[in-house]
Amino acid sequence: MVDDGGFDGGLEHAGYLALIAEMNREFHVSQDLAATARRGLVRIAQHLRAEAASLFLLEPDGRTLVCQACHGPVDITGLRIGSSQGIVGRAVQTNSAQLVADVHTDPDFHGQVDARTGFVTRSILTAPVSVGVEPLGAIQVINRERGGLFDHRDRVFLEVLAESAALAIVNARLTSAMVEQQKYNRELELAAEIQRGLLPVFDRDPYPIFALNLPARRVSGDFFDVVETPDGRLWFNIGDVSGKGMNAALLMAKTTSLFRCLAKTAERPGHLLDLINRELCETGTNGMFVTLVGGFLEPSSGRVCLANAGHEPPLLLDREGRTFSDFPALAPPVGISEDLMGGEGFPETTISLHGGCLYIFTDGLTEAYTSGEGTGMLGVEGVKELIRRHRRSTLRARLAAIAAEAVPPATALRDDLTLLAIEVTVP
Repeated sequence: MVDDGGFDGGLEHAGYLALIAEMNREFHVSQDLAATARRGLVRIAQHLRAEAASLFLLEPDGRTLVCQACHGPVDITGLRIGSSQGIVGRAVQTNSAQLVADVHTDPDFHGQVDARTGFVTRSILTAPVSVGVEPLGAIQVINRERGGLFDHRDRVFLEVLAESAALAIVNARLTSAMVEQQKYNRELELAAEIQRGLLPVFDRDPYPIFALNLPARRVSGDFFDVVETPDGRLWFNIGDVSGKGMNAALLMAKTTSLFRCLAKTAERPGHLLDLINRELCETGTNGMFVTLVGGFLEPSSGRVCLANAGHEPPLLLDREGRTFSDFPALAPPVGISEDLMGGEGFPETTISLHGGCLYIFTDGLTEAYTSGEGTGMLGVEGVKELIRRHRRSTLRARLAAIAAEAVPPATALRDDLTLLAIEVTVP
């Protein structure tokens, strides 16, 4: 015999199991959780002969429950309540189903929604949606038709579906996260491609300037550039943006674009860096800054004039390969303060190569692990040793060999590594 709230008898029991199996399949294969939830709530309400049904899910902070889907005479989609508020909040907090025959006798029933909508709540059945002890939300059905009451069998039915819904929710979130990650990876690859396009191509040998860049991640916060101006000077820069990832890459692109544009009409590197600094500060860098060396080479004389804004000291190895000279930064990085130098421009340093070679690099080189074993960093002395070891090679081969020794195969970079060298061949 079948009563008003159950599934006694073979046909009723078979229908109950068939519905659970069908909804399980739909939950597990759905790519649209909201649409599946709405359809599921309709089926649940029909099976339990309820006037209304709703799905509440916890916000990421765990303090708020939001109605994600509903079925019934009143649309409460988007309704927000505290995670410990009401009967639905109690089900979530205790991770247990709540069967309330008369809501007016329950101290957690407040009736604000009834007051706003005119709907009259008499009885409630709520099942928590959770994975193990991790709460996700709850499914709630309201008012059995014709004044009937929900019973133990209805509770079991809703608990089973709530467990299935929990797995579906987790699956949908994982799928969404994977899609977002794939999208982000595509965007990173596009950004990396754009960055590579910003770096100059050295297609002439011999050439007095050569540089290379090895990003630690897909995109780099390091950069370099070489710009040849009509007066025969070769303007160059090398820089390192604070931070990592996409923000650093965007600031890198902005800084190197400013340099390339302004260098075409610049007279002095100190004035050029001052203009870049003011532009970066004016448009905002979100607390980020750029260590930067910028200057020019006069190939005919071997004279280099540069300004160093907070960057690693360039190293000049003399013609005989015996002695190094360094040129420490005389100013802080760009992007910190618009009036950093008081309107005087960045200090400049003039260097005569005299057959020597000037090396400028980011801290990704000095902080590279020695021998790839994580036993220590290369440091400035290690960089000097590598430079001496390979000094008789061409610029292109020299820098490639230095980078190869600093970053052996299968060794992860601690930071982006960029190295630029300037050498004028003399008789």
